[in-house]
Amino acid sequence: MDRSTVLVSVHGADRPGITASLMDVLSDTAADIYDVEQIVVRGRLTLNVLIEVSGERATIRDLLLFGWDNDLHLEFEVLDEAPKQAGPMAIVTMIGMNVGPKEFGAVAAAIAAGGGNIERIYRLSRYPVVSYELVVSSGDVAAMRAGLVDAVARLPIDVAIQPDGLLRRAKRLMVLDVDSTLIEDEVIDLLAEEAGVGDEVAELTAAAMAGEVGFEDALGKRVALLEGLDEAALDRVAEKITLTKGARTFIRTVKRLGLVTAVISGGFSRFTDAVAEELGIEYSLANTLEVEDGRVTGRLTDEIVDGAAKARFLRSVAEAEGVPLAQVVAVGDGANDLEMLAAAGLGIAFNAKPVVNGSADTALTVPYLDAILFLMGVRREHVDAADAEDADYDQEPLIDVPGTPPV
Repeated sequence: MDRSTVLVSVHGADRPGITASLMDVLSDTAADIYDVEQIVVRGRLTLNVLIEVSGERATIRDLLLFGWDNDLHLEFEVLDEAPKQAGPMAIVTMIGMNVGPKEFGAVAAAIAAGGGNIERIYRLSRYPVVSYELVVSSGDVAAMRAGLVDAVARLPIDVAIQPDGLLRRAKRLMVLDVDSTLIEDEVIDLLAEEAGVGDEVAELTAAAMAGEVGFEDALGKRVALLEGLDEAALDRVAEKITLTKGARTFIRTVKRLGLVTAVISGGFSRFTDAVAEELGIEYSLANTLEVEDGRVTGRLTDEIVDGAAKARFLRSVAEAEGVPLAQVVAVGDGANDLEMLAAAGLGIAFNAKPVVNGSADTALTVPYLDAILFLMGVRREHVDAADAEDADYDQEPLIDVPGTPPV
């Protein structure tokens, strides 16, 4: 007996039992199911079922009766052939303070221009940023990425595209830069203010982070300017350090997901080790300021932590933990992070210098570190639910985002 392929679309007010009742009808008509998609938005149900059945007229009659009994609207489309397997899947993530029709339209156009087709859209968060995940089939990832980069250059949103698959869902190690990434400050600039050489050091710091001068050379000159600074000043600087917004939430969540965490910095271990201990981060590496008789000598001890050292550290931690590099995420902002970002399976430029944004796998410009979770497919509601079950966590204040629609 000939069998027909039919797309059944169900719309109406949602309530428990609709899907179960629909499946009973399809079971009674001996239908085979190719695909099912269901979504509820503000209490309104959209349920699509792609079936193959013999005697399509009888099946449609029974489904129409089901719709009448349940006050649902049903639509049918009889297809000429069974559905073809979609091409490789990719994930596009949109993140911004507000994501409206203009932003959605630009992203959708770039995906289509690259040959991709949007299969599903999920909202990941409403705060502290708005984010969506788009599941895309077929298309050329490189072409779509190029189109997305061009599209968002004119819009106030960040967009990332990643091939879908097990590796995206199996990250096991998170490695972060510290200054201007995990914390809002550049510690050496704070030290320079205490030493009265703020302008000179800030100029060298900016040049080094932008890749305009060699990191090791710039670091040596900056540290030399700190000669004579006493330990009381070091303690005052430690008290001034401010974690980046969302840092506690981010670290707490990735640890709940089972990731090992590590920080590495071209700054100084006296400060980075304290931050790592406070957040429960397992690995920490940074430069060591030489202090003699209670004062900074203007020199460093041990090997300088530069860009190459950061990449070596990432690889050594991954090896020690038995984590393939493809399952490592690295986050940084400066030119000395480039080698580390390149070594990781996913390198993220966070509020970074232009030279870093142009080289990393993806870039974020929003000021919240926990927005990285959305690139990993984590939903804000899951973060909140986990926090609600943990009475001991150190809560960060919630942030109202202007323009965000009410719940």
